[in-house]
Amino acid sequence: MKHEQPNQFETQAQSAKALVTGAEQQGRTIQSVDRALTVLETIAEARDGMTVSSISEMVGLNVSTCHHLVTTLVHRGYLTQLSRTRGYALGPRLGELVELSESETDPAVLLEKDLRDLGARLGHGVQFAVLSETSLLTKLSFPGGEGSVAEPSEIEKMTALHATATGKAILAWIPDTELVRVISANGLTSYTPRSITSLSGLVEELRLVRRRKYAVDDEELRDGVVCIGTTIREGAGAVIGSISVTVSAERATEEYRQHLIKEMITAANTFSNKLRTLKT
Repeated sequence: MKHEQPNQFETQAQSAKALVTGAEQQGRTIQSVDRALTVLETIAEARDGMTVSSISEMVGLNVSTCHHLVTTLVHRGYLTQLSRTRGYALGPRLGELVELSESETDPAVLLEKDLRDLGARLGHGVQFAVLSETSLLTKLSFPGGEGSVAEPSEIEKMTALHATATGKAILAWIPDTELVRVISANGLTSYTPRSITSLSGLVEELRLVRRRKYAVDDEELRDGVVCIGTTIREGAGAVIGSISVTVSAERATEEYRQHLIKEMITAANTFSNKLRTLKT
């Protein structure tokens, strides 16, 4: 006698019922929670939405119980109703939880207060930037006090890694092949007479950055604007970004530069250690 193979719907229903049964057999579990999670997993696999009757059949629950579970999940935002015929699909709350979880390990979130406090203490604008593909992305930027220097456009800085302190502080520590890829994508645009416009010149500059432990934009992106940047790492490991402080060229005497350099190196070490501690 020929046996028919179960169709996809039957297979999913058997899997869903097995989840409920398995959870209930493990003991010391909360049955309603197990069932609610099974409903979520079942609807997630459907993608196009499921009616209460379909969910009920697949998870092996009566329609009334299933309806109460679905209503609760809709109320909490974990499910959303598409229409009377299409039924229910996953709601926005699940995505919000993922974003919340990611934000707890995002350096821009973890360092926000520290960077703001650093800027307030120095009395100048400060920034935190990362390398995103081949672009410099400023994740945090806090302006300085009254009379402070205005930051250049963030759009312009995205492709000006060779002319910014945050950009050079990152480029100094990436592999040579990655450096070539970034420069090939962005070029070496001349923004001021001080801008570095040759690859050999940039390579030499980055060698100095590694030796000194800081980078300087010495009026390379804007006339009259000086920035000092330092690298942020995961502890003593991989580079995850950089911070910088912006000051007017008029204010940036050699003595004052040394003061800012010391402050920025100390801050970078403190921030890096904080990130390492929070991730362990």
